[in-house]
Amino acid sequence: MRIVVTGSKGQVATSLIERAVGRAEVIALGRPNLDLKDETSVSRALEGAKGDVIVSAAAYTAVDKAEQEPNEAMCVNADGAGFVAAAAAALNTPLIHLSTDYVFDGALPRPYVETDTTGPTGVYGRSKLEGEARVQTAQPNNAVLRTAWVYSPFGANFVRTMLRLGETRDEVGVVADQLGNPTSAIDIADAVLTIAGRLRSDPAPDLRGVFHMTGAGEASWAEFAEAIFAAAEFCGRKPVCVKRITTADYPTLAKRPANSRLDCGKLARLYGVALPYWRPSLDACVARLLSST
Repeated sequence: MRIVVTGSKGQVATSLIERAVGRAEVIALGRPNLDLKDETSVSRALEGAKGDVIVSAAAYTAVDKAEQEPNEAMCVNADGAGFVAAAAAALNTPLIHLSTDYVFDGALPRPYVETDTTGPTGVYGRSKLEGEARVQTAQPNNAVLRTAWVYSPFGANFVRTMLRLGETRDEVGVVADQLGNPTSAIDIADAVLTIAGRLRSDPAPDLRGVFHMTGAGEASWAEFAEAIFAAAEFCGRKPVCVKRITTADYPTLAKRPANSRLDCGKLARLYGVALPYWRPSLDACVARLLSST
């Protein structure tokens, strides 16, 4: 199976390349060969790559900066997603599109299911939700995978930020009143490989549409940070305390959902795919990062 993924340096694309060894061939397309803001560039790159499945992973992910660059975020996350989907449809190729928990407002007291009403509170979430709509319209042969709180040994993410701060600080303030599902990009890659195989071989309508896909278990950002520092200490790093603060104590340009938890039961029922509990995956990521320093 030949998988073409948009984005050559992102966490999911890099994880896919690593995890596909012996299972599939992954072709990662990034700029200048593929520019999500240029429909011709997208269609030419995807046609030339000749994939059996396309994974739409590239996105504008600077959540706060998006509030200052709404047109740029919409251009990449909505228009760009639509361009990828249209190209996939023209090539008659199944499409996996990665989306986000930020399509919800975070007001529910329970994990969100796919049929819950969306209501993004910021530009980033709105752009990703519009991207989902463009994908559904342009290429019905799709699986939209909403994930959250993604980390990995690659790129910029919360785990790497905490480890960097822990090098010079004995205490770090972290928000404790936002809940979500920490999710390893390595685990996402493993799941995407399975889903890609099913999409390619099984035409069942139930395998198409929107699915939630996050690590099992939940945490606040503060609990996530505490687990990072505990894993680092196990690897020989000095102890770091987490000071639990509120969202109000740490104002940001974009409003974050207080509840980002996603219910992944639909994916487990229809695909037999369930991502592992987040703590062992985190421990493995931290150990890998620290072993390379």
